[in-house]
Amino acid sequence: MNIPNSVNTIIQQQPYPFLFATISGSHLYGFPSPDSDYDLRGVHILPAIEVVGLDKGNETIEISTVFDSLEIDLVTHDIKKFFLLLVKKNGYVLEQLYSPLILKTSPEHQELKSIAKDCITRHHSHHYFGFAATQWKLFVKEQPPRVKPLLYVYRVLLTGIYLMQTGVVEANLITLNEVFNLSYIPDLIAKKLAEAEKSTLSDVDLAFHYKEYERLRTQLQAAYEASTLPESPTAKAALNDLLLRLRMKTVEG
Repeated sequence: MNIPNSVNTIIQQQPYPFLFATISGSHLYGFPSPDSDYDLRGVHILPAIEVVGLDKGNETIEISTVFDSLEIDLVTHDIKKFFLLLVKKNGYVLEQLYSPLILKTSPEHQELKSIAKDCITRHHSHHYFGFAATQWKLFVKEQPPRVKPLLYVYRVLLTGIYLMQTGVVEANLITLNEVFNLSYIPDLIAKKLAEAEKSTLSDVDLAFHYKEYERLRTQLQAAYEASTLPESPTAKAALNDLLLRLRMKTVEG
């Protein structure tokens, strides 16, 4: 994809070096509207002096801005905070780490992607159950219903099922549907791609989508029960080693 100059400018303006920075949100999921904002996510590296001293550096940086008429939402975490999130059942950080829409990378980014495979567990399914439930409530609450929450419901459930079955993090709904072949997904994506971020569905079969929502929840539960993924992460020692090496580089540099 073509990255707008304003996105790269925001990244270059950040005060700390990046372990990595990627694009998340609708652009990652495969259904950005023409007016969708850019969700930038990443991991920065605080220098050791800002970790051990009384004056602490920013563990998390959050910026929401409009730059060159483009809405940009940036969230980055320091390496320690991000690594701690990785050993929890947090699908968001996995999707950010494995996003193919890369703005900044490093050799350690590649190393982290290898280590993080040992952070993926069966219990990441709970993240996707919860996320899907939230989006379904949002979808049925709004009248007329919007296409975005419905696409999120399907994207999240398919990501969770695929993760349980393969151990691979795949957040792009177009790619996922090459596996699951749900006939209604292309039309929903086409509508989202062609219309505004808050576009609505004027003629939607709620009963049909509820049945699909419940069917895919049942499929996710079955995938969780059958999954050969581990019960708990085993990457803590490797993450700790990488954290120390990255932090020591800020001293040596």
